[in-house]
Amino acid sequence: MYFIYNILVYIASFFLRIVALFNTKLGLFVSGRKTVFQTLADQISANDKVIWFHTASLGEYEQGLPVLEALKENYPNHTFVLTFFSPSGYEVKKDSAVADVITYLPLDTKANVRKFLKLVHPELVVFVKYEFWPNYLAELKKQQIHTISISTIFRPSQVFFKFYGGWMQKSLHAFNHIFVQDETSQQLLKNINYTSVTISGDTRFDRVLEILERDNSLSFIEEFKNNTTSIVIGSSWSEDEAIFVPFVNASTENCKFIIAPHNIKSQEIEKLKKSISKSTVLFSEMEQHSDLSQFDVFIIDTIGILTKVYSYADIAYVGGGMGNTGLHNTLEPAVFGIPVVIGKTYTGFKEAEDLVKLGGVLSIKSQIAFENTMIRLLEDANFKDAVGKINHDYVHANGNASKIIIEYLSKKLKL
Repeated sequence: MYFIYNILVYIASFFLRIVALFNTKLGLFVSGRKTVFQTLADQISANDKVIWFHTASLGEYEQGLPVLEALKENYPNHTFVLTFFSPSGYEVKKDSAVADVITYLPLDTKANVRKFLKLVHPELVVFVKYEFWPNYLAELKKQQIHTISISTIFRPSQVFFKFYGGWMQKSLHAFNHIFVQDETSQQLLKNINYTSVTISGDTRFDRVLEILERDNSLSFIEEFKNNTTSIVIGSSWSEDEAIFVPFVNASTENCKFIIAPHNIKSQEIEKLKKSISKSTVLFSEMEQHSDLSQFDVFIIDTIGILTKVYSYADIAYVGGGMGNTGLHNTLEPAVFGIPVVIGKTYTGFKEAEDLVKLGGVLSIKSQIAFENTMIRLLEDANFKDAVGKINHDYVHANGNASKIIIEYLSKKLKL
């Protein structure tokens, strides 16, 4: 299987270069990797002490950021290398000051791995959540480089736990330690004789708790809201719009709506705006208006401010759960102690599963269910407050993962 994997990586590399000619995102994926080795050679010297931090995309970056920041504080004389697999992470953070060097991760071929590790020569490697690259891990183990995985979560359906998954189990044994989110993950690892594991929880809780400590004020949102009840709809897709737009148009409640779609392409934003019958203003057009409080709906056609927008919400709806795109981050609104409503599909998102059971996240399956849920939250203050408190308490009770990981590293390593 390992032999077949390596052949498939080379085949995938070939076809990616062809498809990239017709696909913008894959174009970035391919072109961005052309300069990786030169960037590393230019920015890392042989004498640098390096810590390498790898994430798949933007979500995993946010998840691992508390640990990365703690490592930077503890080891200020080290050079930090941050790699991304996906353009949606790299293109957003490539100019960030969070690391000394930020690049794509070269594809997992044996030649790429050897060249990459020779240039980076890390003393410590941190992979976040789902990153398991067999050739990278095999070479890291061979070179005896201390490697850990954090905020990892395992499920019985993964290849590691199948009868044919022995070759991938070897990859897991390249990790010196794995920090998992829950007991199920720990037990699954024990079942395949991997015992260097700690239940630390999810570092995303530490990340969202940090949100409460920063300045989340947005003057234009304050002006728009004008002390009225506000519903924030975050990271929505067309399937979500089919649920909430009828409610927005028909609502007679004294409330306002802030919508931050996942897709902010101009044609999609215009389509959404036309579907809404109430007075609507776009973020990109707000400078044209002297009084934002006159509008009922605010569409956020930009990126990077949704977390701050959630701080103004009395109720939040998080998109992605009505279709197959994947539920977006429910912890970002939950940390503010407000009710969170989601669609019908949330399996595999542990925090959403937990909070649905606890009653802090309310899952709906239809437009009627969405309407009934929103009306109850708007009209029953005691219910709304009780639901919000569940979210507040859950997030605060789970924030300690980064501390556990850093304590382990301080005892095990002398960097």
